[in-house]
Amino acid sequence: MAIDNTPLPRFIADACRDGIPIGRFAERLGGPFREALDGIDDLPEGTAMPEEITWFPERSWQGRIWIPASAIGEAVMDSEEGPVPIEFYGYVSYIQPADGDPEDIRAVADFTDVVAADNPDWKVDISDEVIGTWNGERGRQADITLVWGTSLVPNGFAVTAEIAGVTVDQDPLFEDRFTLVAPDALKKYSDDHFLEVCLWDERGRELARESLYEIAETEPEDAENEADPAQRD
Repeated sequence: MAIDNTPLPRFIADACRDGIPIGRFAERLGGPFREALDGIDDLPEGTAMPEEITWFPERSWQGRIWIPASAIGEAVMDSEEGPVPIEFYGYVSYIQPADGDPEDIRAVADFTDVVAADNPDWKVDISDEVIGTWNGERGRQADITLVWGTSLVPNGFAVTAEIAGVTVDQDPLFEDRFTLVAPDALKKYSDDHFLEVCLWDERGRELARESLYEIAETEPEDAENEADPAQRD
């Protein structure tokens, strides 16, 4: 086999074993997540906090269990307008001993006013958080990124994470939800490479392909000057 000129980590996280948290365990995870919601610094005054939390499939990486979450609340983003829906998103992570209860529970949360309900053209609703760094040879690096989301179109079966034309993770849908752990934003490679999320049906047909980044629109004459993607959502 030839030398790989674009070495990068693939399938670094354990596959989902327990699916989506439910019952008492979901309630226990909800405590740290709600504390993280209360700790968001830039919440608009008078924000209506969510009553329900939507959990996503767990994944295991670097000795921790990672369980993403989202919730819908309301906030007044403009004093001239009424309250609008906002989405809280984040994750809870912990260490699971072989015997015993979860330890070192941590939660991270943020919010956005860009929600799926206001974007009927979306096929996949995606959130992401960088949770670590991969270091390769000759100073190469990648952001290890937790990616989760929901399929918004029918017949979805599985989701893959792809970078530089290579599949680096995949996950079946659980109640139309998925979680991925994959490298993103490769550094010190010959070209810049960024993660794409691809939704597939049971026959292996591509239903949607989404980037983690918004690409700024440019006029045709400026297209050759477009180099870097805009900031991540």
